[in-house]
Amino acid sequence: MSDQQKAREEVREYRMKELADAAGITVRTVRFYRERGLIPPPRREGRIAWYDSHHLARLRTIAALLERGHTLNGIADLATAFESGRDVGELLGLGEPTEETPVRLTPAELADHFEGEVTAENLATALELGYLATDGDDLVHISRRLLDVSAALVREGVPLSAVFEAGRQIRAHADALAELFATTLQTHATGASPETLRPLAKSVVEAELSMAMDRRLRGKPAQPSS
Repeated sequence: MSDQQKAREEVREYRMKELADAAGITVRTVRFYRERGLIPPPRREGRIAWYDSHHLARLRTIAALLERGHTLNGIADLATAFESGRDVGELLGLGEPTEETPVRLTPAELADHFEGEVTAENLATALELGYLATDGDDLVHISRRLLDVSAALVREGVPLSAVFEAGRQIRAHADALAELFATTLQTHATGASPETLRPLAKSVVEAELSMAMDRRLRGKPAQPSS
């Protein structure tokens, strides 16, 4: 779709038949989705119902998710979780990452990253942890690196729920490490810039984690306690 087409869709409103034609579905299907709560109510002007680009985007997302094997019930659950999530402005307003790059995704693109693992429960967990936030009809992942690593772990057979649980624990340890390094800098290097600490802290943590993985891979499995 060209930029000019997108711009026209952004400002356009549709009657139901026009919306159905633009989405490539029937009026009956639009009405069914509306009754199921899969699309929000239209704006009403007298007896005329007006739909806009958000309705069209939602219909295209539904079509894409159906193609990927999601059921309408599952899509409805995803929509509920999506709409209860934090807005991206709230998430990034907490302090936009200085090194991490946020990634904008449609729900269908998210499903492509985590095939078979995009459930309402997992989406709600990602929103709760702050990995994802909502921005209109799109999602924003807080970190390109975390998105790629999470998707790689899922491809290796790790359930996304297990990835989230590991991430929750890693975050707690990472917060503790960040506090340790920040305290060290504040105590012993009061004139140093916080940006000086960042690469040094990362190098120490990466080296220690690398050596810990070496010990774990070389060592014998832990014996169960009697």
